[in-house]
Amino acid sequence: MSSDSLLPLLTRIADALDRLAPPPPAPFDLRAADAFVWHTEPDRLEPVPAVNRVEIALLQGIERQRDILLDNTRRFAAGHPANNALLWGARGTGKSSLVKSIHAVIVQERPGELALVEIQRDDIPSLPRLLARLKGEARRFVLFCDDLSFDHDDAHYKSLKAVLDGGIEGRPENVVFYATSNRRHLMPRDMIENERSTAINPAEAVEEKVSLSDRFGLWLGFHNCDQTTYFAMVEGYARHFGLEVPADRLHAEAVEWSVTRGSRSGRVAWQFIQDLAGRLEKPLR
Repeated sequence: MSSDSLLPLLTRIADALDRLAPPPPAPFDLRAADAFVWHTEPDRLEPVPAVNRVEIALLQGIERQRDILLDNTRRFAAGHPANNALLWGARGTGKSSLVKSIHAVIVQERPGELALVEIQRDDIPSLPRLLARLKGEARRFVLFCDDLSFDHDDAHYKSLKAVLDGGIEGRPENVVFYATSNRRHLMPRDMIENERSTAINPAEAVEEKVSLSDRFGLWLGFHNCDQTTYFAMVEGYARHFGLEVPADRLHAEAVEWSVTRGSRSGRVAWQFIQDLAGRLEKPLR
């Protein structure tokens, strides 16, 4: 077959391949909002116009954790070195609320300089692609993964370890990673015990599993609150939203609510306030 007759055929093949190839990724508008959600297939950052958050002044009983994380985030937003942070502990104690509230504080103090990017646990293997897009940008980014944990046969933790360490290039200077978890070592105890019992070298196997949490420079523990702190949360919410209820009635109803829930926490206090506002026909805004 002559080259002249091959040319149209090759042209048609090239055109067909062009149609099958995925379109080039659209550029990210990293100034479109102060918060984004990372999605894959295709990779994109979806702007979040209004973040669902609680005012930082309403977060009671976690003052020490608040001050440490706020200082770390302020340093980072100012262009100084800062640590990745793991917020671990009991459910409903304000871990994710604190991250979002601190971001709001920094946005007020330094408008346009810090963006919050939420990433789902299942999308962790895509983190290197996200970091490649963010690296070198003038803006600084807090990558946030809520309720991070790993189960049996879950290899995602290896991807996260590589990202936190930064590999040969190092973690981009304009990115830190904040995560919340109910587990201090991000993995269930029985998973760690299983590794210890079945591995050829038990100590090395356990080290491999628990060393992920060591990649976080800040460990902030959150624990169930006592009744005094619980009352302070409820009173703060009631005062902020103008729910005029006598203190003795407020406390009695708050205790009854916590008993039905089986615990005292910031989440339980907020759920009680929502119920109270509904009964009083008062808006929460």
